[in-house]
Parts: sequence; structure tokens; C-alpha cells
Amino acid sequence: MTEKQSRGHYPALPAILQVLKTYAAEGFEASKQVEARAFGELAVSPVARRLMDVFFATTALKKDNGTGDPMVVPRDVEKVFVFGAGLMGAGIAYVSTVNADVYVRMKDRDDRSVSRGLGAVTDILDERVRKKQMTRIERAQKLALLTTTNDDSGLATADLAIEAVFEDLTLKHDVLREFEERAKPGAIFASNTSSIPIGRIAERSTHPENVVGMHYFSPVHKMPLLEVIRTAKTDPSVVATAVAVGKKQGKTVIVVNDGVGFYTTRVLGPYLNEACWLLLEGVPVETIDEAMVDWGFPVGPLTLLDEVGIDVAAHVGGVMLEAFGDRVTPPRAIGSVITDDRKGRKNGKGFYLYGDAAKRAGKGKHVDPTIYAALGLEKPRSHTKVAVDDIQMRCALQFVNEALYCLGERILRSARDGDVGAIFGLGFPPFRGGPFRFVDTLRASAVLRRMRQYEEALGKRFTPAPALVEMAQADRLFYA
Repeated sequence: MTEKQSRGHYPALPAILQVLKTYAAEGFEASKQVEARAFGELAVSPVARRLMDVFFATTALKKDNGTGDPMVVPRDVEKVFVFGAGLMGAGIAYVSTVNADVYVRMKDRDDRSVSRGLGAVTDILDERVRKKQMTRIERAQKLALLTTTNDDSGLATADLAIEAVFEDLTLKHDVLREFEERAKPGAIFASNTSSIPIGRIAERSTHPENVVGMHYFSPVHKMPLLEVIRTAKTDPSVVATAVAVGKKQGKTVIVVNDGVGFYTTRVLGPYLNEACWLLLEGVPVETIDEAMVDWGFPVGPLTLLDEVGIDVAAHVGGVMLEAFGDRVTPPRAIGSVITDDRKGRKNGKGFYLYGDAAKRAGKGKHVDPTIYAALGLEKPRSHTKVAVDDIQMRCALQFVNEALYCLGERILRSARDGDVGAIFGLGFPPFRGGPFRFVDTLRASAVLRRMRQYEEALGKRFTPAPALVEMAQADRLFYA
């Protein structure tokens, strides 16, 4: 069971089992010797080094206000207004009340919508009571901090408003205008957009210095990362406030500069895109997903597409294609998946079976066999001409290469932030230390060589980032 969960990547787990087996068979003194030897080996192992790197990086971020100037003071936030009571809005409301302990007013267009949002929050609280993580009195106290509305009542007294509405620029402009008509002086407007540049949202603002991005990850109450996005006009105190609020909400916070897809969405796009290219080459869905889980990701890329929503991914992909061109072009046949009304788990139709069809297929996760016909493919055989190592490296290097583009273009402030964001926001394997530690481990020259091979065979989407070329030529490390 341990091997199945860890895929053999965490050597401490079998070592613990060996200590326990020795204790059971030979007693305490014998097990002490096994434990001491195992600890000595593990403490200097590459996995321990990478996990310690992650620990020190997150510890440093706890002391970072996100501005580069420790003298910048965040503004006081006692009341938060949330636009949108969907899963994201409800999640933001939950972490703001339960973790940050501030008053929250959550708005949606009608009573039914706000009731669903309130229900989502109470469901999480009820689960915590059932698990004895909080008492019923504590539940009532936290719930008392949250109120709902379908108008603008409460907006005028909010210190921070966070919009979590649909990914449509016109709609976000409407919400921003509504906020600025009623907000008090100095109130902050934060957008939870996952792809639209914050600068484009702020271009309609009369106070762009008070506009910032706060990009949460779903489910908000479980995912540990918050990506704060600053524009060239965002006031440093606004950035520091967003960071401070995120920390109170229990998040690990990175600050990035504005751009299409910011950091996390931008690096995730090419990774998912490459999985689709492999699928069109005849590699079975489950083979792609299993290969990437074996490499260390918590779920495979096609499973993730189903969870995120294929329609959402296609929308974001279109935004990125417009910004970055050929380098992120998806396979043309993927469009037929959208035409076939496959949105993933949310409508029960994606790469995998859901609902009654999944129950009929039996235990475990089952690929929807009709996905291949939707793509104009014959059902692939269980084996494939693409080696597992190639599946893993093609997907992983797309992720890594885009991270390098982000660092070179100053979307990222540092390699540290890129590694933390990849691990805590997107599930990049912690034992590999993040994309930049991964490059350092292999050496930039080796990564560049592999990228050049793929570029020659597969085209522009494997064009190496200039930062990778520079690091390889200079034989430098991201972490000295």
C-alpha cells in the first residue's frame, strides 16, 4: 500500500516499515540500530535535500511582504466583500471567515445563487464538526461572520473586495465599475481571474493603484497556494495587503508580475497541451496519466483537465494562443472534444467515465471509450510506440521550459517563487524541488540538449527558453 501511494519516490517510508519489522521480530535494541543507520542515510539523500529546500523557501516567504521593501505596511482589512458565490467565491468566503477571522459579505445575482454559496461553506464547516476538528459552537461563531446579499449592501464599508465571477473581461469591468461607484476611499479591488491580465481589468479603473490580482486554486479550502499579481500601477501597500490577507487565510503566497496566465496558469497550459499531443499520437489516456503520476504528479494531466473543466481549459488556451502563438498551439482535433460537449467531471462527460456509467464499469477509474471516436481516432492498443520516459519528459519539460520563460520575462521575482508556486499550486513533485531545482539537478546543458532534440523532432513548441540557453552556455545554477 505504501509503494502504491508513494510510487517509490520517498525512501523514508520503506525505511520506517523496516524499523517496525525489526522491532517486531528482534526487539527494541535491534530496531534502534536499523533506525540510526536509516536516518543517517536519509538525512543526506537527494530527496531530503529537496524537501529541506522547499521548507526553507516557504519559511522565507512567511517573512516576505511581497514588495521587496520591508518598510511597506499593509492596510487594515476587517471586512471583505466577495463578488460571486460559486465554488471559488464560496471557498474564498470560507478561508476569509474561518482562517482570517474577518467579516465577509458574499454577493451573487439572486437568492438561489447565494444560497448555494452559503450551502457550500456550511458543508465544509459541517464536515469539520463531524471530524471533530471544531465544535458546534465554533462553527456557529465562524458562520456568524458570513452574510450574503444579491445587491450592494455592505460594499461601501468593505476594506477589500474580491471578484470571483466568470472569466469574461466585460463582466469583470462591470463588477469593477460597481465596486468603484460605492467603495470607500482606499478600498482594494482584487480579481481572482486565472488568465486575464490584471492590467486589462484595471484599465477601466479610476484608481488602478488599488487593483491587484489574488488567484486562488480550487478547492480553495484545501489548496495551499495564493498567487498575488501586481501591475506596474499597483501600489506597494496594496500588494502587501493582499499578501497579509493571504497569509491570514492560511495560504503560502507568491507575488508575480502581471501577464497573460501570470505564472501558474501559464506553465500549466503547455504541460496539459503536450498530454493532448501525445493522445493524438495514439498514446492511451490512462498511459499518459499513469506515466505522469509515476513521475510524481498527484494526478495525471488528462484527469486534471476533467477536474478543471475541458471548456475552461479551452478558453484559457485560446487566450494563451493569442498571446504566445505557435509555441502553445493545441492539436486541432482537440476542438472536437469541445464540440462533443465534453466538459469533464462537471457535466459527467470527459476523458473518463462519471456517474452511472462509472458505476457500471466497476471499481476504479475508467476511461470513457468514446473519447477516441470523438477525436477521430481508433481505440489505441495498451502498448504504445512512445516510451514512458518520453511521455514524462515531454510533459515535464514543457512545464519547466515555460517556467524558464516566466523567469526570463520577469513574471517571476525569483526561482524560489517559481518552485514554490509549482509545488503548492500545481502539484509539481516536491521531491524534485520544483522546476528550477530540477534543472539544477540535471544541469541546464543536459536539459537544453533534450529540448533541442524534441524541437527538431516535434517543432516550435519545444523551442528552449532564452533563460535556459543562457544558463547552459554559462554552465550556471539557479541556486548557487
